[in-house]
Amino acid sequence: MDTIQQVKQRFGIIGNHPGLNHALEKTLRVAATEISVLVTGESGVGKENIPKIIHQYSARKHAKYIAVNCGAIPEGTIDSELFGHEKGAFTGATSTRSGYFEVADGGTIFLDEVGELPLPTQVRLLRVLENGEFFKVGSSKVQKTNVRIVAATNVKMAEAIQKNKFREDLYYRLSTVEIHIPPLRDRQEDIHLLFRKFAADFAEKYRMPPLRLNEDTQLVLTQYRWSGNIRQLRNIAEQMSVLEKDRIISTDTIRKYLPANASQLPALVDSKESKSDFASEREILYKVLFDMKSDLNDLKKLTLDLLEADEQPKFKERNQSLINKIYGDKEEDISQDSLETLPVVKTNPPEVEISKPQAEDKYQFVETVEEEEPLSLQEKEIEMIRRALQRSNGRRKKAAEELGISERTLYRKIKQFDLHEEDEE
Repeated sequence: MDTIQQVKQRFGIIGNHPGLNHALEKTLRVAATEISVLVTGESGVGKENIPKIIHQYSARKHAKYIAVNCGAIPEGTIDSELFGHEKGAFTGATSTRSGYFEVADGGTIFLDEVGELPLPTQVRLLRVLENGEFFKVGSSKVQKTNVRIVAATNVKMAEAIQKNKFREDLYYRLSTVEIHIPPLRDRQEDIHLLFRKFAADFAEKYRMPPLRLNEDTQLVLTQYRWSGNIRQLRNIAEQMSVLEKDRIISTDTIRKYLPANASQLPALVDSKESKSDFASEREILYKVLFDMKSDLNDLKKLTLDLLEADEQPKFKERNQSLINKIYGDKEEDISQDSLETLPVVKTNPPEVEISKPQAEDKYQFVETVEEEEPLSLQEKEIEMIRRALQRSNGRRKKAAEELGISERTLYRKIKQFDLHEEDEE
């Protein structure tokens, strides 16, 4: 087996950080096995090198290696891309197509951004991991495949599981061995080495002398928090290689290429999500229930004030805002005559004789309305989605923003409730 240094030279990996060396050591140990591997780390740290190393040092190195970016495939077609489809399975399926798992049989498949997979696809993937079986879209025939799955994600899986965006059983099945790639800001001693490598590559590519950094400039590089990690460093090195005439880079020069608005302090992530950001359809039902409860409470208060009102004009003035809120603009045209038709105040004894228990009885009578007129949550949800689509002229993105849900969730609800007609209008 090759050493870590030989692996670095073969795959062009630069750096001597202990965290990087530990990740490569774990990679070499698991490569010869059939264990599923999950690669974690921030975007731009070079996670794509790990599955390549695993494939090349495994018994499957002569078979196919396929890399799939799960975040770049639309939700409606990802099952077809991964597992294939039969002719006529859906509109546009003019022929039978083999998916990645069928094509990569006997080899290795790399699922990048696996945290972006929709939940139905996660169920299919779990079945493949458990027994190697899958169904093509539109087919009832079970197919077998023998692939090794290496997944990668920059999502914090614990939070995704807590928010029901990722299946916990799938996570444990994928992360038999978890390999973490440290961010570039934790590898300060490697930053200058990487920059020199990029500068030499671009100098050869564009046929010009390589860039050089003085000690002060090196200090600026190491103190900067590289939010884009290695990808950001490479882009800045390429920019300076092309645009700068002076090949010795000063501190003032390099600061022009570093984003000025980037904070050098650790980023604080707001743990509070937007109230309109719903993770599932269950939460949109909760919102509907809360709105209904609020309207019902306002209606109770209005009714109680009506029963206890001594003068009708004062009652209307005192509760004008509530009347407008509950009954809408129609109540703005309520005339004095319409209020006088209410027999409550005229027929009841004087206000002094209206006891507290009587008011409570009336209050309880209002509550019984909720039992006599049950509401369908599904119909309420369908109506909200239909109105949002009508107001947005069928634009799903705008409708999703109005509803406070993701566009992916809205698309799934449109398919579930068969609202394609409203969507097309």
